[in-house]
Amino acid sequence: MTWIAPEVERPDGSLVAPEHELLAGYLNFYRTTLLYKCAGLTADQLAERPSPPSNLSLLGLIRHLTKVERIWFRIHFATGTPAEPLFAPELGKDADFDLIDPAHAESEYEGLIAEWKLSDEAAADHSLDDRFTFNGTESTLRMIYIHLIGEYARHCGHADLLREHLDGTTGA
Repeated sequence: MTWIAPEVERPDGSLVAPEHELLAGYLNFYRTTLLYKCAGLTADQLAERPSPPSNLSLLGLIRHLTKVERIWFRIHFATGTPAEPLFAPELGKDADFDLIDPAHAESEYEGLIAEWKLSDEAAADHSLDDRFTFNGTESTLRMIYIHLIGEYARHCGHADLLREHLDGTTGA
């Protein structure tokens, strides 16, 4: 049986919520937008790199954003929670894009969703002004939300183009 990425519904968020809820809502919108771009595709399609010489694939984006979530929320912010780096960082910063296998698409997809839950738990009950140190510079949880919203938005744009190349689907 061939695994197919499930359909997803993107959440509606408030446009007037308090800042923490607003940022979390935008992040969740972009998180689910990535999965929305993958919906209905097979594991092989998710792993396809339709724009050579680029190494971009939807599966690579899933892996990359799993890594990014872990790095920012669990490795840098919630330092008391053990979380190992993902996807063979010793092989280079693009291992999450380069070392893909359609046989693992379903578990990679589920891993992203699991990492979202762990990220949300790491941020729960914290103020947006709570600080951490990254590369010797002080930063805040607010910065993580803003950074990840931008990261997802950029990669959702990549996902738009990848999906259009794969099967012609465009929009939203």
